[in-house]
Amino acid sequence: MEDAYVLQLKNRKFSEFYLCYCGYAKCEPLHSFGPAVRPNYLLHLILSGKGKYRVGEKTYDLSAGQGFLIEPERQTFYQADREDPWTYLWIGFNGSRAAEYLSDIGLGGGHRIFRYEQNAMLKQMLVDILKKNTYTIENEFYRESFLYAFFALLSGCVTGAERTGEEAENIYVRKAVEYIQNNYHYGIRVSDIADYVGVTRGYLHTLFTESLHVSPQDYLVNYRITRAEQLLSITDLSIEGVAQSCGYQDPLVFSKLFKKKMGMTPSSYRKMKWESAKTELREKKSRLDTL
Repeated sequence: MEDAYVLQLKNRKFSEFYLCYCGYAKCEPLHSFGPAVRPNYLLHLILSGKGKYRVGEKTYDLSAGQGFLIEPERQTFYQADREDPWTYLWIGFNGSRAAEYLSDIGLGGGHRIFRYEQNAMLKQMLVDILKKNTYTIENEFYRESFLYAFFALLSGCVTGAERTGEEAENIYVRKAVEYIQNNYHYGIRVSDIADYVGVTRGYLHTLFTESLHVSPQDYLVNYRITRAEQLLSITDLSIEGVAQSCGYQDPLVFSKLFKKKMGMTPSSYRKMKWESAKTELREKKSRLDTL
């Protein structure tokens, strides 16, 4: 048995990252759950007491200040201690980016156990969200914001879920690429990317050349030129407008770089693409006329 407070959500408005349920429980001695399989992710944070958590053949003895992750479609079992049963809070969640967000704080992919700094705010946040148990648009957005805020707070107090060196390097590269894709039009430099990721420019260069076989500078330039190709092909923006849209304030610098990469000026490239499109359109019309 357990003395529990639970918020169960059956409908959802969001898809990338959303709350399935959450709760707080003070367990009786030897209270257990499973063996069972969950369709979503589930995080438990132990507030007091102790118990056991089993995944496959692996059993963990856990106590206050620790937490454990249950991953979708993995059979698990957990049980409160006989003498000092645990009290914990939990949140169940899922979404297309749930695994990514877990990875950001060092969980998932085999990393299921962690330590966290006892933080009264985590419990208070859960208590607050349990009160939002009716359907309103306000509560829908409130519950979504709770999940992000909970992860933000948790990311600052989780320890003992360290990534391997390779995993950390992959995250640096992924975050750098995301930063480039979201900010290339602002005129960012490699130093800005390194500052955002939190590594030195030299180390970022090493990570890119090892993972992507290209330097951060070349990746940034290639991404900008690719976007310029698209804009020249499908819009009538001026060359100056295309340059500014791709992060170049000086259209002359942009034109020289584009010619170096593509073998022709932006104007020549646009003319070629438009002529090609006209030719393709004429050929399609000709084929239709013969039907």
